[in-house]
Amino acid sequence: MSGLFFVLLNIKFVPMATPNFSKDSLDFFNRLEKNNNRDWFNEHKKEFKSNEAKAKEAYNYIYDSLNKHDLVDGFKLFRIYRDVRFSKNKLPYKTHFGGSFNRKKPELRGGYYVHIQPNDKSFIATGFWEPNKEDLLRIRREFEQDDEEIRAIINNKAFKSVWGEFVGDELKTAPRDFDKEHPAIDLIRKKQYIFTRNYTDKEVTNDDFLNEVNESFKAIRPFFDYMSDVLTTNLNGESII
Repeated sequence: MSGLFFVLLNIKFVPMATPNFSKDSLDFFNRLEKNNNRDWFNEHKKEFKSNEAKAKEAYNYIYDSLNKHDLVDGFKLFRIYRDVRFSKNKLPYKTHFGGSFNRKKPELRGGYYVHIQPNDKSFIATGFWEPNKEDLLRIRREFEQDDEEIRAIINNKAFKSVWGEFVGDELKTAPRDFDKEHPAIDLIRKKQYIFTRNYTDKEVTNDDFLNEVNESFKAIRPFFDYMSDVLTTNLNGESII
């Protein structure tokens, strides 16, 4: 017994390495971009599957990290195959990894996205990509009624240092039934409410990249808390769920 105890004392704990996106994946996508055809891809499919498996580990790590400070009910790693049916671009394969994470509905709203692409084209995004017409109208009516709280959030110095300004599509003028001279028209005319953050290849392959992504996503929380409250209540503040 004492001998076994001595052996156990001498076992060294080796921490599990944090998953990451690899230079091999970036290199694969660079070569795929120059050879975007089925013959080349099929010849190198085993290599892709190996890189995809490592990417899934990285996305799973982000998922687990998000659930330590938020409620995320699942994530989707998008397939490499492009839907070319209605596109002028007939190239069959994407040259990036893309994965999205959805917050738990109906009480929580918004989502997260991680895009990994070589040549410094990687980015993370968060917010509301395609709000349905009911949600979009509710958001606009809230801003019409009072834009003080949302501006306090998005203009906060710490928040802005991480996420900068809103990006996304917007109307050139006011939506129907809204005053084009309204003080909050800059917010009301938006069709999407998205924040993005760009990364270089060097940053993406850094050992601490996934933790940095998680910290960035943590910083969006005041915005998500506010928007979730808006989208789960009416203009009187009464719950609709």
